[in-house]
Amino acid sequence: MKLPDTSHTSRPWRIHEIAHDFRLEDVWALPTPGGPDDLPKLVEQMASGGGDLPGVAGVLFGIRWKLGKLLGWDRKGAGLGARVPTLRDRLPDDLRDRPYGPDFRSLPFRPLYMTGDEWAAELANRTVHGVMHIGWVPDGSGGYRGQMAVLVKPNGLFGKLYMAAILPFRYVIVYPALMRLIGRGWRTRQPSTG
Repeated sequence: MKLPDTSHTSRPWRIHEIAHDFRLEDVWALPTPGGPDDLPKLVEQMASGGGDLPGVAGVLFGIRWKLGKLLGWDRKGAGLGARVPTLRDRLPDDLRDRPYGPDFRSLPFRPLYMTGDEWAAELANRTVHGVMHIGWVPDGSGGYRGQMAVLVKPNGLFGKLYMAAILPFRYVIVYPALMRLIGRGWRTRQPSTG
């Protein structure tokens, strides 16, 4: 379920000090009910990939990766440490000295940091420098759940146009499929509490 921006901005997340110049693009409640210490399980699921997006969403991602390869959007020179410095350079000492969390197995994200209730990873290409922020929040009924925020810094006019062009596809096709995939992956990892 899409959430208001204040669901992210009102929390004292560490990402605010690190990615202060990024735009908050989206905030989503993840279908991942759990206990207070379950963030590492969600982080592992997110980093492991948990499967390809099904249907039209998977096709759209396939097209995006093929276009990126053809047009050079995802070349090493377009990413972290080349076109843009990694946000790891901005980490305060207390976060720099902690484990970053698991590496991604199939997506081009690079983990930034992990605390008891948040995890962040970044990617960069010719279109955007982006951050995926996963928080672990009370769900209002005595449990907890994941919350995903997407922060972006588009690369010039081209990046802004790209983000505007994919907006309807993200809301109508990609995010609903992603939420179903995350929920299905979470349910298969969790013991039944029924």
